[in-house]
Amino acid sequence: MNMKHARITVLGLGAIGRTLARTLLEAGREVTVWNRTPGKAGDLVSRGAREASGVGEAIEAGGLTVACLLDDASVRETLAPVLPAFTGGPLVNLTSGSVRQARELARWLDGHGVRLLAGGVLAVPPTVGTEAASVLYSGPRDLFDRVAPALSPVGRPHWVGEDPGFASLYDMAALSGMYGMSAGADHAVALVHAEGGDVEAFKREVLQPWMEQMLAIIAGEADVSVSVPEEYNAAMQATGLENMISASGEAGVPAELSGHLRASLWRMRRAIAAG
Repeated sequence: MNMKHARITVLGLGAIGRTLARTLLEAGREVTVWNRTPGKAGDLVSRGAREASGVGEAIEAGGLTVACLLDDASVRETLAPVLPAFTGGPLVNLTSGSVRQARELARWLDGHGVRLLAGGVLAVPPTVGTEAASVLYSGPRDLFDRVAPALSPVGRPHWVGEDPGFASLYDMAALSGMYGMSAGADHAVALVHAEGGDVEAFKREVLQPWMEQMLAIIAGEADVSVSVPEEYNAAMQATGLENMISASGEAGVPAELSGHLRASLWRMRRAIAAG
């Protein structure tokens, strides 16, 4: 397959799907698009995409089909009517879903003779197609080696294993880490705001430099064990977390925003109990 002129069908034109299709067009791929709700392909067609009137037509047009739909149910609903005559080569599923759903989808497609490469896009629409974007893939290694070059303009391809559920697993786990940081930052800003501090100065001069400094340490030392490194002193950490939760309550910050602190306190208390 000449990757520069690979024929790719994109099913789904939500925020990521539209950006994905546009990025592939700009990289010289031949792109066919389909969306359940008509009227979203105008600017893509003006850039050279072909808009298919139906799923079967869309899949038949591509040597590779990429699904970027709402959820697992929408993938199944979209593909079920056309699976008996699926002629669009392998399917790359970039739709968010659970590990179980990815494994079951792989089995379902395999029963119809369709090979699946599961995926997870680690990017937001503005970063798709930039060096900041990466795409996790799992499934047959030979299939990854074959199709990843065609999709590489979207983001740096990273194969995480043969198990079709691993792309979803790693994607959800990475997003969990991101949302944890986001929750911490939101709580920090809410606390400063509640007590009358200068939020913008705090973010610029304190919060961002501190989070950047700590990120490598936090990610590198993340652990699933009961213990906490001795130098971190679990009892001291627990006291500090209790103080932060109390301060948050006294400032009137909603308790829901301190959930990350309560999770950390639970870990410290567990470490203390384990001795």
